[in-house]
Amino acid sequence: MAGGGGAAKVEEPQPHPPKEQLPNISYCITSPPPWPEAILLGFQHYLVMLGTTVIIPTALVPQMGGGNEEKAKVIQTLLFVAGVNTLLQSLFGTRLPAVIGGSYTFVPATISIILAGRFSNTADPNPIDRFKRIMRAIQGALIVASTLQIVLGFSGLWRNVTRFLSPLSVVPLVALVGFGLYEFGFPGVAKCVEIGLPQLIILVFISQYMPHVLHAGKHVFDRFAVIFSVVIVWIYAHLLTVGGAYNNVAPKTQASCRTDRSGLIDSAPWIRVPYPFQWGPPSFDAGEAFAMMMTSFVALIESTGGFIAVSRYASATPMPPSVLSRGVGWQGIGILFSGLFGTVNGSSVSIENAGLLALTRVGSRRVVQISAGFMIFFSILGKFGAVFASIPAPIVAALYCLFFAYVGAGGLSFLQFCNLNSFRTKFILGFSIFMGLSVPQYFNEYTAINGYGPVHTGARWFNDIINVPFSSEAFVAGCLAYFLDNTLHHKDSSIRKDRGKHWWDKFRSFKGDTRSEEFYSLPFNLNKYFPSV
Repeated sequence: MAGGGGAAKVEEPQPHPPKEQLPNISYCITSPPPWPEAILLGFQHYLVMLGTTVIIPTALVPQMGGGNEEKAKVIQTLLFVAGVNTLLQSLFGTRLPAVIGGSYTFVPATISIILAGRFSNTADPNPIDRFKRIMRAIQGALIVASTLQIVLGFSGLWRNVTRFLSPLSVVPLVALVGFGLYEFGFPGVAKCVEIGLPQLIILVFISQYMPHVLHAGKHVFDRFAVIFSVVIVWIYAHLLTVGGAYNNVAPKTQASCRTDRSGLIDSAPWIRVPYPFQWGPPSFDAGEAFAMMMTSFVALIESTGGFIAVSRYASATPMPPSVLSRGVGWQGIGILFSGLFGTVNGSSVSIENAGLLALTRVGSRRVVQISAGFMIFFSILGKFGAVFASIPAPIVAALYCLFFAYVGAGGLSFLQFCNLNSFRTKFILGFSIFMGLSVPQYFNEYTAINGYGPVHTGARWFNDIINVPFSSEAFVAGCLAYFLDNTLHHKDSSIRKDRGKHWWDKFRSFKGDTRSEEFYSLPFNLNKYFPSV
């Protein structure tokens, strides 16, 4: 009966309210888990960051003329520097649980130095001498490039840039920091599908299904899924190796599938402490330094997205621009250490470890500091570290599939602050994400077909200055979204709400929200020495 008083009122479905801090996190930045659990979680972070730490030197050192011994020493050095940089970042930088490790972004500029005419045209009787000369050139370029982030960070210039970030412009940046690394996911799994695919399936099953099947120990499975799955598949891969499954296959397949082909365990020394200038005094070339500086700027953009993803998954409030600028300055110090020690690679936020925060739902600062302790410990005790570093690459690629996806989804989660019914929002999101995928695809395809990028003048360093940034999905999408969001009718008050800017207004200053002091305050009352407005 229409209009009857007894008719039940139909409730309208309510939207999910936006959350400044991500809910359902078990341990946030300042709430560490019990020590036994924290140590295991820290070891898990160490295992995850090992992938990039091993893959990059394994690809670059042979091109430089180095053998297994040099490769083992470079991996030890990269691991040691990553541990030191992670501790510094968590103590004095953003204070987030962010692992600072090797970065794929620096690889193209490094390869460009390796292929420089002064090295390729000289027939060194001893390839180790060539390795050391190239390493010293890479060190010099990294030392110069570090000044960019140091100056932008500690001067507060990056603080002034990031003040204009909004949830809308952050979405393409953070989303493609994760999704843009798709080429390191399943293509790596497929290099040895009988190992990589079981790793991916078991990881998803243990982390997502087991907690709901066995309620008693549900937190055991979702928090330690990486350790469980890696151990199971690593043993399985070793059984395949010793059983002779790869005895008569192609060398490329053996390198991907076998557990005894890395050459690290035999080559690594028992005890060795990496030290600055261990390869000799750095050499400097202006062109290579400028190219590496541009690479450092690309890494800066990507790490900005990485820091934002880490803050979200650590259930912290949005970072004040001054804190982000401070973290960038310390990341510049990290690149300086990479140059001084000779890691063959620069430093940036480890995206895979940011994804691990989401998987475990543990964003504790103490856990990441413990993982830094593992990095330093196993870098000095070379043989023990080499055992874990010999995990087959397809296992690592399977981990990437999950962790990079989590970071990309973390970027999309900032849409909750935006008006998705606005055509301005749709244009900025769609155009920046599409171009962020399409432009790098063109640059990468061109390079794969021709052996050089679309910009190929006689000056290799100039080519890198153009080709490297436009090959980064996060760089293209982030810069385009930032530009469009701050130039397209941005002063209208209704547009401000569409962008989600009003949600972040109180975080523009360090003192704008009391929670900022809880999450980002420096120890020893050091805040007064850093810009906080």
